[in-house]
Amino acid sequence: MKTYDLTYILSPEITSEETEAFAKEIESFVQSKEGVIIKQSNPIAKTLSYQIKKHASGFIGSLEFQLEPEALMELKEKMDKDEKVNRHMIVIKHPEKKQKIRRTKNKNTNEFVVEKESPKETIIEKKKEVEEKPVETKKVELKDIEQKLEELLGE
Repeated sequence: MKTYDLTYILSPEITSEETEAFAKEIESFVQSKEGVIIKQSNPIAKTLSYQIKKHASGFIGSLEFQLEPEALMELKEKMDKDEKVNRHMIVIKHPEKKQKIRRTKNKNTNEFVVEKESPKETIIEKKKEVEEKPVETKKVELKDIEQKLEELLGE
């Protein structure tokens, strides 16, 4: 059995009680064909972004179910023949694949767990040692800088 998603728009000329009855009728049809209903939402009145069959509004409903492909053709024919249905769409739902988690660069190196088994981890350990040592700064006199420049330039 495959999983399908049926979305339909019913005519605004019918009442909300009739739309609920229609939704139950579709459910019973799927169950009579040995299908399994996964998720169902009752039709809700909505204004459409463009007119369908000269109507600017309609009742939109959806149904997610599992059914054999042979029985699906009967459901499609039933939806095509019904005058209450302005438009419908049946989509095959494929199972979602798990996405791989992307690795990101971690800016804080203190959060790494260091084990001394691989060479990469020892490098991380050495980087930590460098970062932990305080840098000693010496005051340099202007005369010392001038002497060094003279030695280097050979004047």
